[in-house]
Amino acid sequence: MISLRGIDRSFGNHQVLHDVSFDVAPGRMTGFVGANGSGKTTTMRIILGVLAPSAGSVEVDGVPMGAGYRSRIGYMPEERGLYPKMSLIDQLVYLGELHGLTAADARRRGTDLLERLGLGERLTDTLEALSLGNQQRAQIAAALVHDPIALILDEPFSGLDPMAVETTLEVLRDVADAGAPVLFSSHQLDLVERLCDDLVIISEGRVRASGSREDIRARHSSPEWTLVTTADTGWVRGVPGVEVVEFDGGHVRFRAASAEQADTVLRQAVERGSVLSFSPLNRPLTEIFAEVVR
Repeated sequence: MISLRGIDRSFGNHQVLHDVSFDVAPGRMTGFVGANGSGKTTTMRIILGVLAPSAGSVEVDGVPMGAGYRSRIGYMPEERGLYPKMSLIDQLVYLGELHGLTAADARRRGTDLLERLGLGERLTDTLEALSLGNQQRAQIAAALVHDPIALILDEPFSGLDPMAVETTLEVLRDVADAGAPVLFSSHQLDLVERLCDDLVIISEGRVRASGSREDIRARHSSPEWTLVTTADTGWVRGVPGVEVVEFDGGHVRFRAASAEQADTVLRQAVERGSVLSFSPLNRPLTEIFAEVVR
């Protein structure tokens, strides 16, 4: 368990992080979301030891994180940092050796990663010969080549097409399933909502919400349902204890204080026409994010 406890950070007179505290649990993928300038990259750099906090601590299982642990973290920065004129496999071998792997082990592991990420036919290509999306995949391989015990990834899905996202997710999920804590930032809230186990939402250097995806949704949602019917649904606005959120002809989204009240809406809908669909609604992360950072 990687834990941040009361992290502050200032640059001169400007404080950019305020009492930042959250956990990155082993075996789970934690999505770190916030607008540009909210403090995500600064927080990640503090975890990695690139920056020192002005106050607070970074711990592993209750003990201050040391250099030995940090050296085994896999990190992918948002800015591409590989050598443009060096072949992909040679770069991974070099980076693996820096982390203590033998050249043979680094080549074997690097080759396997590149193949899994869809770059098996580009092993000897230089980085600059690749598209931006393939360069992103090469960066991910570089973060993984030394078999890290934790992953810190800054915008890992940026520039990836949908197929590449799925391939990358499989690789990252394998790392988490092996027990590593995985923290990744992203502006793509739909991806975060689908991929992550836990969420940390940060705004203006302050954590606004953190916890499991389900817990955050429960804390920031009222029970909602959607109803689609062949008849007009304007009558739902007159049902006691029901609040209409959206209404458009035969489609209505509404809040109800209890499942019994929702069932009342369903029974009345059946009396008025054919019900095409009726189901509880999970509030999307985009709405929750907009609410908590407001």
